[in-house]
Amino acid sequence: MLQLNYIRENKDKVVNLLAIKNFDASIIINEIIELDDLRKTTQKDLDDVLATSNKLAKEIGSLYKSGQREKADEIKTESSKLKTVTKELEQKFNDVVTSLNNKLIELPNVPHPSVPKGNSDADNELIYEEGSIPELPENAIPHWELASKYNIIDFELGNKVTGAGFPFYRGKGARLQRALINFFLDEALDQDYIEYQPPLLINADSGYGTGQLPDKEGQMYYVGEDNLYLIPTAEVPITNIYRNVILKESDFPIKNVAYSNCFRREAGSYGKDVRGLNRLHQFDKVEIVQIQHPDKSYETLEAMKDQIASLLRKLELPFRIVRLCGGDLSFTSALTYDFEVYSAAQHMWLEVSSVSNFENFQANRMKLRFKDKDGKSKLAHTLNGSALALPRIVAALLENNQTDEGIVVPEALRSYTKFDLIN
Repeated sequence: MLQLNYIRENKDKVVNLLAIKNFDASIIINEIIELDDLRKTTQKDLDDVLATSNKLAKEIGSLYKSGQREKADEIKTESSKLKTVTKELEQKFNDVVTSLNNKLIELPNVPHPSVPKGNSDADNELIYEEGSIPELPENAIPHWELASKYNIIDFELGNKVTGAGFPFYRGKGARLQRALINFFLDEALDQDYIEYQPPLLINADSGYGTGQLPDKEGQMYYVGEDNLYLIPTAEVPITNIYRNVILKESDFPIKNVAYSNCFRREAGSYGKDVRGLNRLHQFDKVEIVQIQHPDKSYETLEAMKDQIASLLRKLELPFRIVRLCGGDLSFTSALTYDFEVYSAAQHMWLEVSSVSNFENFQANRMKLRFKDKDGKSKLAHTLNGSALALPRIVAALLENNQTDEGIVVPEALRSYTKFDLIN
């Protein structure tokens, strides 16, 4: 959530920056400022009435003590009227604050100045590319056919037991999943991250804190009886560890990593780009989260970007990095880099990670603050990245490494899988 003072002091700037996200903020910002003015006026009126009421209460007490009961009763009548006015003003103030907050949470985060303009992923900016596109044999097949051929992923069984988008992994497929998870976690631990195993359900306050609610409510699985949501990513419970927390400046950087199942409804997804592992409703992901001092958050973003690149490099996958354009940037992000790996059998690039800086947008919603060296309270910056999401990594590994003898496991994973070939 954008800070109210920032909006008031930078009205035109906010409107222009949000236009890069294809969001017209001109009307809603005027409404926010008007509501804030009304909030201030109502607060002043309420304070004045309360001050008058306190003054009359003291006067009434003095009059009773001095025996001037008749005059005291007259003032008491006036004081009773003020109590009614006070209740009306308190209700008005609460209603204005609610309306103001409802408007504030409609505003996306402003993008970083480096974010390019654009409407979709076609307008994202390619900033880096590494690796050679594999040359596959003429009889190469996509991962969903490889999964069936080697009996390592069963999509039909998942459809039977649950529904589309919930596959079963079996045998070497399950062991490959576990190997990737442990590899990603160990690599993060080598970078001094602290590992967490978070709950898979969150309350509404947590969803609100990181910006999934109300913006992404339709994409989340909801457990109505308990008023809980299945997590779309470990980012949500991990970042919310610090909701309503005041940190010390010496606490930075806070570096956490977590493996979790992730759940996304992805309503309306269809077509060739969602076949097999390309888009699932339940999937595994290792997530890295950092809480950082505002002065160092973009330096940290670059370090996280390098960390994710190193994972893809060790997996021997060709990859590229794109800077998301305004139209493709999420509601909460100020700057996001997407990582894509090349799927040789599908002849397409698959997104496998996003690493983002939210600046103080999430921190403001969560009231995540720190005390600086002068003792002043300030908002921290939050960052997160997929390191990595498994489904499309698995898809690319299966397709790019297929041979006549079987699927070759990358060297970096063999100590985890305990096999070097899927056949």
